[in-house]
Order: sequence, then structure tokens, then C-alpha cells
Amino acid sequence: MKNIKSLMLSCTILISSISVSAQCPVENQAFKSGEFLTYNLYYNWKFIWVKAGTASMSTVLSRYKGQPAYRASLITRGNHRVDDYFVLRDTLLCYSREDMVPLYYRKGAREGKRYTVDEIWYSYLNGNSYLRQHRLNNDGKNEWKNSQYKNCIYDMMNIFLCARSYNPASWQIGHSVNIPLADGNNVTPAILKYRGKTVIKADNGVKYRCLTLSYIEKDDNKMKEIVRFFITDDENHIPVRLDMFLRFGSAKAFLTNFKGVKNPISSRVN
Repeated sequence: MKNIKSLMLSCTILISSISVSAQCPVENQAFKSGEFLTYNLYYNWKFIWVKAGTASMSTVLSRYKGQPAYRASLITRGNHRVDDYFVLRDTLLCYSREDMVPLYYRKGAREGKRYTVDEIWYSYLNGNSYLRQHRLNNDGKNEWKNSQYKNCIYDMMNIFLCARSYNPASWQIGHSVNIPLADGNNVTPAILKYRGKTVIKADNGVKYRCLTLSYIEKDDNKMKEIVRFFITDDENHIPVRLDMFLRFGSAKAFLTNFKGVKNPISSRVN
């Protein structure tokens, strides 16, 4: 019976991979259902770093349209200390297949005086990716767009889940991976670049051996670094620190706590 179940699972994976060949299935080695990560956020205001708020990310195994899927949410909350300068209230949500193929994405963002909502519905047929994109603008107007692609398309949340399961063991400094990123009305050419290893101290007081990765996207025909990630150099690939280069300034996020991780934390530095 066990062998029959294994055979059926293998066939299901094979059929699924054929039907979504436009996407890039990845075996998840990095996280499990029930993982919860928390962060402190800092904002650079006139050359001074001030604590701007907190962020939390949770991942659970759920269902999407009747099929098993990971549901991940990221919530950022600015504190009242910086609200006079910049209001930050973001809520991101995604659903991803168990092999990290994107299914759905939503971002509700209150940034400054603006509030926008982005949504993406993914579907796959005959080796192509189909995106149904929606943008609710600050003025209340809705934009809808249908797109078709032959390559891997992600969003801010789904690429986060997928990239954590990449195996960088053979990567050399400068190695890059193409990751076109979609939002509510566009798809932007982008890459993930490996920059080597370093040691980072988290806000929980612990130092971790980390891999350094940069998210770089095309802006006005130039490639611009948007976020630099420092993730644990173990099978979990937990983000310990994020440096964000934003239009309104610079921000950082430092890990404060985690629970429900899948693998041993072997990157801890004594």
C-alpha cells in the first residue's frame, strides 16, 4: 500500500510539473507549516536610525481552491513615533503550491497618505503562465490586466518562499537568478544576485553565519538594488536582516524571534 501511494504521488507531481512547465517548481527544504518570524523595523531619518515599527511573517499549510497550498502572510506596522513623518501599514498575503508554484497574491499598502491594493491570480495551461492582475489605486479607480508568459513569474511574497528553497552550495559570488516580479499592473525584470557570506547579529542578540543576496530590478532602463537579504547559512534560510533602499529613504529589518522552523539552526555563531 505504501509503495502504491508513493507511485501515485510521483505521478501526480509529474503531471503537475508538465501542466505548469512555464513555472519553475522547487522542492521546499526550508520551512514547514507553523513557522512564525518576527522583526524590528528601523528607518533612516536625517542620518539617524530610529525604530519605526515591527513586522511578522507566518506560513501555514492550507488549501486553495480545494488543493493543498501554503498560505503566507506578512504584516508590517509602523509605530506612532514615526507616523508624523511616514505612515507604514502593509499587509501581504500569498498562496503557493507545495512545490512553490505561485497561485495568488495580495498586497494592501498604506504608505504615507496613499492606500493601494494589488492582486494577482495565477493559472497555467499548455506550458504557459496566465496572470489576472488587479490594482486598486489611491483615487479609488480599478485597473485590470490579463497577461501570458512562458517563463517563471513571481510576486514579492511567492518569490520569498521559493528563493528560500534554492540550493546555493555551488554558487559563486556574482551568481544571479532571473526572477521577473509582478504586481497589480506590471511585470518588472529582476534578478537575485549572490554576494557571498558574512556574520550578522540579530535583534535577539544572537550572531548567525549568513548568505548575502540582493534583489535587483530594472528601473528606468537601469538595474537598481531594492533589497539586500542576509539569510541563515543553513537549510532554513531564515532572513536575519533586510536592508531596504526605498524611494522615501532607507529602512532595515532585524530578526527578533522565530518558532516552528523546519531544520536545526546550524548557522548560529558561538
